[in-house]
Amino acid sequence: MDIPVFQKTYDLYKSFYLIILDFPKKDRYTIGQRVENTILSLLEDIITASQLSKLEKVPTLQKASIRLDVLKVLIRCCKDLKILDNKKYLIFESQVIEIGRMLGGWIKASNLRS
Repeated sequence: MDIPVFQKTYDLYKSFYLIILDFPKKDRYTIGQRVENTILSLLEDIITASQLSKLEKVPTLQKASIRLDVLKVLIRCCKDLKILDNKKYLIFESQVIEIGRMLGGWIKASNLRS
């Protein structure tokens, strides 16, 4: 898959996958699992959008954008609960912000073409 936002999201998943191993057991199987599933669903939305026609893309991309907003809240919650330290949080936050910019650009470009 050669879509830049897919690659960034895939990299985010790989980073989180390694970090979740450091989560306390009770958090790994609750909020950690929720973060992981949200990232995987985001990847699925991006793949789906890449296969759709221009008119069909926007609703799927908007769904992905909402999912990304949920992910931001979950990651911030991990930081506030001291599951993630500030350094790791800042890394994830910058990745999520970059993905958000890319998704926003894709939505804008798709809206212009439709």
